[in-house]
Amino acid sequence: MSDAPKLEEKYVYKDYLNWPDDERWELIKGIPYNMSPAPSRLHQEILVNLIRIISNYLEKASCEIYPAPFDVRLQEYGENKETASNVVQPDISVICDISKLDDKGCIGAPDFIVEILSESTASKDMNEKLFLYEKHKVKEYWIVDLWDKTIKAYILENTGKYSLPILYRKTDTIKVHTLQNLNINLNSIFKD
Repeated sequence: MSDAPKLEEKYVYKDYLNWPDDERWELIKGIPYNMSPAPSRLHQEILVNLIRIISNYLEKASCEIYPAPFDVRLQEYGENKETASNVVQPDISVICDISKLDDKGCIGAPDFIVEILSESTASKDMNEKLFLYEKHKVKEYWIVDLWDKTIKAYILENTGKYSLPILYRKTDTIKVHTLQNLNINLNSIFKD
């Protein structure tokens, strides 16, 4: 085990593997982001609600679902598994191409990613990760705002760019575009 990363340096996945096990980090363009502190109870409640609904649906599908911490390595041109400069831990990753999975996580873009905003990660989720997921062709990306009880859904269009976000409120039902016939009533996610 080595020391934690220095925030002014750039790193790759093989460096990341040597960081302390008791800390959670992500890499975006080689820049380390500390995932501390632990998420709030409300964050975890919403996460569990979403995982339960999606997992129940996936019992009849050939996709896999993984909650954080789960490494997703998004390689840039010329990078390999060890030199990937992007290693993220989405709150929820749904992967339908099982060949992307290995013992360490996922290599390449999941089909569907959900990030639940926390005070410490909101800016990164709405900016850096949005652009990273679009660049690497994540088909559907949801940003869950636990304070406003809303979800912004971005759908990858044929142009390779995300659609304008579709805003869903607590009383709405979302059709999950990447998982045929799955509709989620947000009252079951944002419980009072």
